[in-house]
Amino acid sequence: MNILVTSIAKKIPLLREVHKALSKTSKVGKLFGADSDKNCIGRYFCDSFWSMPTLEHLTFSEFSDFCRSHEISGVIPSRDGELLCFAQWSEKLEEAGISIMVSAPDVIAACLDKLSFYQTLKDVADLNLCPTATDINQLPEGIAEIVVKERFGSASEKIAINVTRQRALDLAKNLEHPIFQPFIEGQEYSVDLYRTRQGCIPGVIVRSRDLIVAGESQISTTVENVEIEKMCLRAADILNLQGHIVFQGIIDKNDDFQIIECNPRFGGASTLSIAAGLDSFFWFLRECRGYQVTKKDFVKKSLLRLIRYPQDLFLET
Repeated sequence: MNILVTSIAKKIPLLREVHKALSKTSKVGKLFGADSDKNCIGRYFCDSFWSMPTLEHLTFSEFSDFCRSHEISGVIPSRDGELLCFAQWSEKLEEAGISIMVSAPDVIAACLDKLSFYQTLKDVADLNLCPTATDINQLPEGIAEIVVKERFGSASEKIAINVTRQRALDLAKNLEHPIFQPFIEGQEYSVDLYRTRQGCIPGVIVRSRDLIVAGESQISTTVENVEIEKMCLRAADILNLQGHIVFQGIIDKNDDFQIIECNPRFGGASTLSIAAGLDSFFWFLRECRGYQVTKKDFVKKSLLRLIRYPQDLFLET
C-alpha cells in the first residue's frame, strides 16, 4: 500500500505521522511525497519524492497516471490551494482505486470562503458563529475592535487583529477580498476531528492555542470541553465534511465558544491530536483498504501538551 502526500514543503511532523500510520497498515508500503519545489525539505523524509508540476500545469491524466504507475492507494492533500482541485478529481480517482482524504467540492468551497462558511451555519440552533461581513457596517452595532482578513483560504500573513473601524477600512484596501469580523478577546482553541465516508466521527480533540506564531500553534494543550466538542460535531455533520478537519474558535469573556472558521485539512499542530488518540491517518488508510472505522477505534489518551521546535537532520554525502 503506497500513499502520496502533496505540497509537503517542510511539513516534517505530518510526514512522520503518515509514515507511522503506513507502517501499522502495510509492511511494504511506501510514502511518496510531492511538491512543486524540488528542493523542499520534506523530500528527505519520504521514501520517494515527486517533483510535481504546479496545479496550473498539472492535468488530471498526468496525476492519475503517476498514481497508477506507482500503485498509490491514497492521497493526502495538505495545502488549502489544492483542496478544491483534488475534491473535483476525487470521484474519478476513486473509480481508479485511488482515495483522496478530502471533502466534496461544494463543502471545500464553503469552508475556504469564510463568508459562505458563516452564512451556511449562522442560523443553526446550538451553534455560535463569529459574525462575518464584507461590509463593515453589517457587523453588530457598538463593536469598536475589528479583525480584517482575506475572505478566501487561511493565509495568516494578511490579517489585522484588534484595529479600529477606520484602520480596518484602510487596511482592507490592500486585500483582494477583505472581510470583517469583531475582535473577540479570549482563549483561542483548535478542534481536530475525523469524519468517515459514512458520516461517523470516531473522535474529537479540543486543544488550546497557547502560543501562536504566524497563525500556527507553537504550544498547544489538549483540554476537556464537552460543549465545544458537541458544537463542532454538529457543524461537521451539517457541512458533511470528510477526513481530518480543524475548527478554529474562541471562548469569549462570557464563557461562550464562538466558531471562527474551519480548515478542511490536517493542521500544523494537529499532530498533538494524533498523540492524544485521534489516529486520522491510520483511519484514512483503513478506509482506503475497505475497512469501516467506528467510534470503537477511538481511545482518548491523557491530556498532553505540544511544543513545536526546529530539529536537525544529518545525512551522509
